[in-house]
Amino acid sequence: MRKALGRGIDSLITKVQNNDISGDIVQKIPVNRIIPNPYQPRRIFDEARLAELAESIKAGGLLQPITVWRNGGDDGYTVLAGERRLRACRLAGLAEIDAIIRKDLDDEQKLGLSLIENIQREDLNAVDTAMAYRQLMDKFGVSQSDIAGRVGKSRSAVSNTLRLLELDAEIRQGVQSGTIDEGHARALISVPDAAKRRELYQRIVAERMTVREVEAMAHGFHPDRQRAPRAPRTGSRRTPEVMELEAVLEKTLGTKVEVCPGPGPQNGKIVIHYFSLDDLDRVTQIIKK
Repeated sequence: MRKALGRGIDSLITKVQNNDISGDIVQKIPVNRIIPNPYQPRRIFDEARLAELAESIKAGGLLQPITVWRNGGDDGYTVLAGERRLRACRLAGLAEIDAIIRKDLDDEQKLGLSLIENIQREDLNAVDTAMAYRQLMDKFGVSQSDIAGRVGKSRSAVSNTLRLLELDAEIRQGVQSGTIDEGHARALISVPDAAKRRELYQRIVAERMTVREVEAMAHGFHPDRQRAPRAPRTGSRRTPEVMELEAVLEKTLGTKVEVCPGPGPQNGKIVIHYFSLDDLDRVTQIIKK
């Protein structure tokens, strides 16, 4: 059953990429006949940004049609992709909206296509993305590796995103609303005690802590991981230039960096510290860019 569902998604995605879903048409349909998507990954819509989009639509019209499917047995439609644009059109007072109408989709295809199209939107927050990944896994039996291939990310990136669902509801909502960043949430995952996680989350919000500050504090909850006191480096050339370079690298990577000059004037090494596997993956992704 899992394999069959997986093949169904692959086939559907291929059809979408080739624009080969027969019977698709673009037409104007009344906005009051469109209902929200039950598989919509996005849980929170920024009202200020919706208002900006509504003003843009008033001034220049809707540049890209939404995608809907026709509901069976009635004249209504359900949003497949573009619910934010639909909401903005309603705010703008539009009675009709341009829409691509998908036909002949079963429930599995609706879910698969809806999730894939929404996951690939870059502005989807990390928790909503994780929930979409989880739906694909639970509803279709899709593996993390398959998801990674379909959305153009590494398997470890998908796995780390899914781990955000382990956080308390309050913290997940903080990511969804933009109160904290994904980096804050990743650091909080490494705190083993739920009460301490909530306490640290409240400090992040109240004190506007940086991701690096949170990572350092989260590391402090693991005494066994504490670094041994560093012995003074005899003969090391800790010049102002070296220290400035370390500061630049630390700001870029968000972690401790040591520039260690070698015995010769033109050699040495750079030591990049990480304090959890999530931290390692985050630094790796920055370096790959």
